[in-house]
Amino acid sequence: MASFRKRVLLGLRDAAVRDCPPGAGAWTTSKLGGVPDALPGVAAPRPVCGCCGQLLALVVQVYCPLEGSPFHRLLHVFACARPSCNSGGSWKVFRSQWLPTAEKKSPDPQKQEDSLVTEDWCTGANDWGSDSEELPAPQLTVGFGSDNNSDKRTDWSTRLQDLTLQDAAPEAAPPGGKPLLPVMPQFLPYYICVVDEDDYGDFVSLDHAHSLLREYQQREGVTMEQLLSQSLSSVGDEKYEKTTIKSGSKMFYKFMKRISACQEQIMRYSWDGEPLFLSCPSPEFSELPTCSYCGAQRIFEFQLMPELVSMLRSAYPDLSVEFGIILIYTCEKSCWPQNHQTPLEEFCIKQEDPDELLLK
Repeated sequence: MASFRKRVLLGLRDAAVRDCPPGAGAWTTSKLGGVPDALPGVAAPRPVCGCCGQLLALVVQVYCPLEGSPFHRLLHVFACARPSCNSGGSWKVFRSQWLPTAEKKSPDPQKQEDSLVTEDWCTGANDWGSDSEELPAPQLTVGFGSDNNSDKRTDWSTRLQDLTLQDAAPEAAPPGGKPLLPVMPQFLPYYICVVDEDDYGDFVSLDHAHSLLREYQQREGVTMEQLLSQSLSSVGDEKYEKTTIKSGSKMFYKFMKRISACQEQIMRYSWDGEPLFLSCPSPEFSELPTCSYCGAQRIFEFQLMPELVSMLRSAYPDLSVEFGIILIYTCEKSCWPQNHQTPLEEFCIKQEDPDELLLK
């Protein structure tokens, strides 16, 4: 049976966020930078760096309710904006959910999460609800920064165009940590708009990717045939080391070829889909921790792309982050304890940029 490739949505930087809209206009917005918005009844996350103890800066906020679920859903990704912090604990991701009062007659949230099947949110074909009722599989509905979004029921792409953020109470610093900054460091906020990768690819040339590939071949002294002919497995330590390097070249080539269809992408979203690796995945990718709250497996949801690095700008020149890609993994059941009022921490992995100059 032929495998089904799940739909991928690409996030692109849109207009600057000028004002913070009130109410739902804020927390139904996806954006980069700024400060995190909070769902009703749930505190906005204000995490601190596991290295320096300072408040982390918001990198992106993504409004991503799953189709068939009555919950509103927000994901926030944070990073330490201090250049000296670049290790474990300097990146964190949080998930918030809220069940509107008018919808509380829906099936019990715990039963709903237990019936969630990990299918691409763009396909919709599995249970999400009670045992006696079949509902479409969970799908993402995102609204990314469009003020003239009038038909949010029928057009998923426009639903990704309306996101913003707001402040909340700070967390305490970890024991022995440095005093927290009084204000969360901020990158300049921009809305995120969304396109379907399949549709976008029809209009973009591959010239840029070919140019980057030629530069890489000249730098490494290898040909296209050599890149594509290398095996991803071998025996023996020395041979394994050589193969890893060559396999990394092949994976990097695949990465560049895939993103060449849309060079401006800052985010790739595919709930329970496949990540696009920048380099050979490390062992931690095969040993993902289970959900800390319900014990379910974590699945890939989205990733941040290299193009985002240059767009994270601040009024303060000493604030910056560097990365290749950031991969976000969340609970496959999207669990949410009843009457819970604080965000749940999820899991993220950072892949370094193998050649920063090449990706500029």
